[in-house]
Amino acid sequence: MVGLLLAIVASVAGREFGFNLTGIDGYAGYLLAATGFLSLAQTLKRGEHIRVTLLVNALPPRWRRALELWSLAAGTLLAALFAWYSARLAWQSHEFHDVSTGGDATPLWIPQIAMAAGALVLVIALLDEFVLELRGQRKPPQGEEALRNE
Repeated sequence: MVGLLLAIVASVAGREFGFNLTGIDGYAGYLLAATGFLSLAQTLKRGEHIRVTLLVNALPPRWRRALELWSLAAGTLLAALFAWYSARLAWQSHEFHDVSTGGDATPLWIPQIAMAAGALVLVIALLDEFVLELRGQRKPPQGEEALRNE
């Protein structure tokens, strides 16, 4: 995030003072995507992902647990597929020497690694939540959104 901030500040300063930093907007985009993907697992573990609690809270405890297990299993499977194909994309970009279309010609496998790593860590976090739910040790996710509303 600090790198993203510095890239944006450098871009703004470049426009203000009349110098051009080639590719800085592309790097800001890469850093923004990396920040988003690398924060997915932490957001899940803090209970801040969007959930349909209206439906979940209306179910009896047995059905609620079944829905939680199904949701965590499906989420783990989808995240694993996404991690696999993200890693595969980064590998193929490396193999084919794929570069960005901007003037800086950045090898695309470098920013794609952050996407693959973030997806892999999300798989681990989802798998952890699934195992905790199976053992009956999982605390119901509760974000602090209600505390921030005015």
